[in-house]
Amino acid sequence: MSKNEAATPLASFDDFMKIDIRCGTVVEAAPFPEARKPAIKLVIDFGPEIGTRKSSAQITEQYSLDTLVGKKVMAVVNFPPRQIGPFMSEVLTLGVANERGEVVLVTPDSDAPDGSRLH
Repeated sequence: MSKNEAATPLASFDDFMKIDIRCGTVVEAAPFPEARKPAIKLVIDFGPEIGTRKSSAQITEQYSLDTLVGKKVMAVVNFPPRQIGPFMSEVLTLGVANERGEVVLVTPDSDAPDGSRLH
C-alpha cells in the first residue's frame, strides 16, 4: 500500500460527526476473569450529562487495577451496548496497539472535563 492509499474506505465529515467520543475518568476498575481474552471491567464517569458507563477493555498488559482509577480516557459513548460474556459493555474505550501489540489507552495530554467531546 502506498502512503497515499487509505487503510480503510474514506469516510465523510458527517460520518465522523455521528461518532460521539468523550473524555471520562475511570472511577472503578475490576478484574474480568470470565472474558475470553484477558480484560478489565471499567466504570467511567462522563460527567453530569452522560453519567457513568461500563466498559470492558483488553488492557491487562499495560495497566493494573490500581493505576486505572482516576485515569482520564477517551471512549465512544453512542454505540449500542454490547454483551461480553456475563458483562454488558456500554461504551467503547479507545486504545492503540504498541509495538508489542498491547493496547495503550488514548488519553488527553492535559486535563479535560469529564464529558468533553472530541473535536
